[in-house]
Amino acid sequence: MLITDSRDLAAFCKRLEGAPYVAVDTEFLREKTYWPKLCLVQVAYDDEAAAIDPLAKDIDLDPLFNLMDDESVLKVFHSASQDMEVFFSVAGRVPEPVFDTQVAAMVAGYGEQVGYATLAAQIAGVTLDKSSQITDWSIRPLSDRQIAYALGDVTHLCTIYEELDERLEESGRISWVSEEMAALTDTSSYNADPNLAYRRVRIRRPSRKVLAILREIVAWREETAQRRNLPRNWVIRDDALVEIATHAPKNVADLSRVRGLRGNAAKGRDGEALLKAVQRALDMPQSEWPEIPPRRPPIRGHEALVALLQTLLRLRCEDNDVATKLVATREELDRIATTDDSDLRPLQGWRYELFGKDALEMKAGRLGLTGDRGQVRVLRPDELD
Repeated sequence: MLITDSRDLAAFCKRLEGAPYVAVDTEFLREKTYWPKLCLVQVAYDDEAAAIDPLAKDIDLDPLFNLMDDESVLKVFHSASQDMEVFFSVAGRVPEPVFDTQVAAMVAGYGEQVGYATLAAQIAGVTLDKSSQITDWSIRPLSDRQIAYALGDVTHLCTIYEELDERLEESGRISWVSEEMAALTDTSSYNADPNLAYRRVRIRRPSRKVLAILREIVAWREETAQRRNLPRNWVIRDDALVEIATHAPKNVADLSRVRGLRGNAAKGRDGEALLKAVQRALDMPQSEWPEIPPRRPPIRGHEALVALLQTLLRLRCEDNDVATKLVATREELDRIATTDDSDLRPLQGWRYELFGKDALEMKAGRLGLTGDRGQVRVLRPDELD
């Protein structure tokens, strides 16, 4: 069913009141915009399934948003982060509570970041037609094939969720998934501070002065991209920002020498705004300049220690049938090896019990690895003597 009318949407959402969960998916575009353009929302539970057209004239989406706000109804997504961002950009809030079947599958032994089509085949026993996956969802009217494809993303999701939920209950790992869902519903993840956006721009060995300029001009780009609803790099590319921060142009002539500025941008309003941002950074007290991120000092045997931690991680995850990427990344292993930072993700909650505790024991020399008949085995403290 395709819903294009406010009355039909209200009736559909009314029928879902009291449902234990609903499966949800979105189709959106953002190649030419800063904010994702919501083009379709699919919702299903039991024998109810609908594709809701947010681009339909005069449609009131409040009943949908109210359903997403209903804390008695679990919202089930697959790979939810982008869908959550879309809801936040449209409604100013995110659905809650949520369940991400991709995360659940990684906990339940289905491998690393398993795709929806794979889960549909393995759990629901269906082969999905993905021919409509890359399509312009903003063009109307939508074809029957597009609607069928879109609804398939939620109807089979119900079966997948119920199977995963049962497995997690049996294994006692529901709480593991719940920990991951808290990060998904944290709205600060979708409402980035423009003054912190400079941290995403790569620049080699900057001084504090360069970082101060970079912070101001990147914040200007972020706010401008939002206001014009354009991709960041359509306003100005990262490499141009780095060049401006490094050379601190003082006038239009200096700015015109920056590679990557489009056309006569240096002479226009954007050039004027950039020069003001540079000057703003130079005028502020040095005490307000950003601190240079500390460089992690190498330690003797660092790479060898990380290699041992990787082996330990793989052993622990294989023993527990959990995806390694969900437990720790290569960067996190590097930080465990080189710092005493206890706030790292692998050293918190269920990850600590599964891997982090042993990782710290290995780092301290109280746990080792050995070969045993063609396999790698963990050596406990009493075996190390």
